[in-house]
Amino acid sequence: MSETYFNPVEETYSREELTALQDKRLKAMVKHVYEGNAWYRERFQAAGIDPATFGGLADLEKLPVMGKLDFRSQYPEGMRCVPREQIQEMHMSSGSTGTPVVMLYTLADVDQWAECMARCYVMAGVRPSDVVQITPGLGLFNGGFGCFHGARKAGCFIVPTGPGNTARQIRLAQDFHTRAIVCVVSYCSRIIELLEQQKQTLPDLKIGIFGAETFTEAMKENIRSHLGIDVYDIYGMTETGGIGTLGQDCRFHNGTHVWEDHYICEIVNPQTYKAVPDGEVGELVVTSLTRQALPVVRFHTGDLTSVLSRDRCECGRTHIRLAPITGRVDDMIIIKGVNIFPSQVEHSLLKIPGVLPEYQIFVTDSHGVKGLYVKVEAEPGVTGHTVCRQLREDLGFAPEGDVVAPGSLPRNEGKAKRVFYLADGEKVP
Repeated sequence: MSETYFNPVEETYSREELTALQDKRLKAMVKHVYEGNAWYRERFQAAGIDPATFGGLADLEKLPVMGKLDFRSQYPEGMRCVPREQIQEMHMSSGSTGTPVVMLYTLADVDQWAECMARCYVMAGVRPSDVVQITPGLGLFNGGFGCFHGARKAGCFIVPTGPGNTARQIRLAQDFHTRAIVCVVSYCSRIIELLEQQKQTLPDLKIGIFGAETFTEAMKENIRSHLGIDVYDIYGMTETGGIGTLGQDCRFHNGTHVWEDHYICEIVNPQTYKAVPDGEVGELVVTSLTRQALPVVRFHTGDLTSVLSRDRCECGRTHIRLAPITGRVDDMIIIKGVNIFPSQVEHSLLKIPGVLPEYQIFVTDSHGVKGLYVKVEAEPGVTGHTVCRQLREDLGFAPEGDVVAPGSLPRNEGKAKRVFYLADGEKVP
């Protein structure tokens, strides 16, 4: 490890080296899942894929696309590609919208996860012996353990608080001189809120690594201005192996560096799954190249992004850079003929002085006609007229809504629930 990179050689491969490595590893991965799992084998056979003749990157688009429903249909271990005795660990999604997604890990998979996370820590400026406070839960969900594995590999002093008990979070950060914190985006707002109520600060905190939710520029600036820290947007999901597996932005904040020696990222048209030109927004499709127990091959994530650059970054890293996630394919709301994403509402609200980062969006239904109702916390003096005018300017129409007092809306210790769909005729609570 150097002051700049956790893995100097692999983080600075040339484009030619990365392409050759991906081609080699993709061929090996297709063979691995074909031989190791009947579900993959049947799908590949139906698509005419033979590992013996598979052409690597040139044949990437010939591979069938998979999605979250496939994970759920094969719950709990139907997609496992190694013998059961090689499994060392498991994590899973919450299952809040159906059967949970299970991710299995061999010892090598855990080390691969730790490697990717350690790269992210170092890229954010974390150094060995720095105190890292881990607020995601260390349990079935992948966040806390991914942060833990990576921090240990990077040689950090770990304060594994887990979520909740915000007063204790603040006290521990002060007592142990926490330099870096890993956090769900919305939970950081609760920390800021309590710090201000108690008139306290976190003088040693310099780095914040945030994930699990869409992270708008307005929210990033809100955190920077309140905590005085450098803010990083980390990326990964259960299906790719967990938090940080895909990458993060560097200190220049010019896109998410994706670890291309471990993953292939395609940006595709979500209807055809054909690649779109660099710079054009599409759905991210991911193929894992080095995971053993449960790799993904052309997994359509539902996340919308675009390729910012394939050139060497100012930080020296050479891996592809993606634009921040703007939303999800299935999060789009159509109101009065206008397509909007919840992140657009947040970005608009946080432009208004005095508006706080706690809000709720209700999609109403009146005899099949959809409407939007927004509740947002704001300081005294912020009027509904001001909010309505800003939303009209940014969205093209003015939702109904309320401005409510600070502390009025419910708080979450994990991911915040922002969007609520109401039945026909159901009133906004």
